[in-house]
Amino acid sequence: MPGADIGIIGGSGLYDMEGLANVAEHRVSTPFGEPSDAIVVGNLDGTSVAFLPRHGRGHRVSPTELNQRANIWAMKSLGVERLISVSAVGSLREDVRPLDLVIPNQLVDRTRNRVDTFFAGGIVAHVGMADPFCPEMSSLLFVAAQESGATVHRGGTYVVIEGPQFSTKAESRLYRSWGMDIIGMTALPEARLAREAELCYATIACVTDYDVWHESEGEVTVDMVIRNLLKNVATSKDIIISVVPRVPRERACRCGSALEHAIITAPDRIAPEAKERLKLLVGKYL
Repeated sequence: MPGADIGIIGGSGLYDMEGLANVAEHRVSTPFGEPSDAIVVGNLDGTSVAFLPRHGRGHRVSPTELNQRANIWAMKSLGVERLISVSAVGSLREDVRPLDLVIPNQLVDRTRNRVDTFFAGGIVAHVGMADPFCPEMSSLLFVAAQESGATVHRGGTYVVIEGPQFSTKAESRLYRSWGMDIIGMTALPEARLAREAELCYATIACVTDYDVWHESEGEVTVDMVIRNLLKNVATSKDIIISVVPRVPRERACRCGSALEHAIITAPDRIAPEAKERLKLLVGKYL
């Protein structure tokens, strides 16, 4: 199976990626089940890129049902080192308007029903998550977004809710009182798993609405979200096309060594089957 250098996970409205040459679809099996869909591998301006629609083509998989371990594992197994996520979000700030873009730098987890680690069954690792997004990739995305002409905000905290329902007004006001900037349903456990897989992970957050706190904007509806998101999908694709050839061959960040001092289980106490199951992640350390 051909490898890829950069992975792209498309969110709501982004189900394919034009501009790829020598395209082939791959069904990737993982120890954690099947990814959301086949992964499309192709060449973009001389760089091998793997694309996965997060919710499956046709948007078949809800945020809670996403097999994010399989999605991240599949990308890692293809050789991906950098992972760009595109996500639909609501704004919790007046100055972050619908159709703006945000390159967030922090996360707050309000999910309840999701498996958020590869490490279980006799092997424990504690990776650092102080800065959940790769600063190198985030900077590249921000510059490309500026050059695209989009209104883009650098930094901000993305609060991740379980979904699939939107927030109540009380919840929305609570998140604003906490200082949250944007709200969505998919960046976690994606970011945690990407860090455990030692991938550089960054997000283009596409603002579709003001959540439900903004009294003059009315209720959030699927029609509103999709209508605004589709306007930002083309911009997101342009940003990705611009960023891919700029990604340096060598990584200057610490994402690629996240597991170096994270595995706490004594090596002689790790069962052979556990080592084999997670060989893709821990093979270079154990």
